[in-house]
Amino acid sequence: MYAIVEIAGQQFKVQKDQQIFVHRLENKEGDKVSFDNVLLIDNNGKVNVGAPAITGASVTVKVLEHLKGDKVTVFKKKRRKGYKVKNGHRQYLTKIQIEAIAESGATKKVETAKAEKTEDAPAKEVKEVKKTAPKAAAPKAS
Repeated sequence: MYAIVEIAGQQFKVQKDQQIFVHRLENKEGDKVSFDNVLLIDNNGKVNVGAPAITGASVTVKVLEHLKGDKVTVFKKKRRKGYKVKNGHRQYLTKIQIEAIAESGATKKVETAKAEKTEDAPAKEVKEVKKTAPKAAAPKAS
């Protein structure tokens, strides 16, 4: 069984007992967090797709640790000009473990908007536009 869930603005394909790195979450280490923006659940071949999310479905995770990712080096250079800039940064990450995937809801039904006609509104009057014959062009001066 796996699910596609949106965590911190990114979509992840997750399974039970899987450990993944996500962008830094505000929760403390050891906290359990539930994400209810589940987009798809596959339960042994039975696929449940949300429109856009599945109502009632949730993924429960446990925050294992907060850490920083590997350093990413950013190097800028313009040839023959002596311009070189070297920067870098380390992304703040959170390591989480998937505790449970709960599928307790059905897919959302997309309702089409029906325009109901009201009897009270008066019908719009159509004005007729008179068409005139085009004017003849002036003779060319020679």
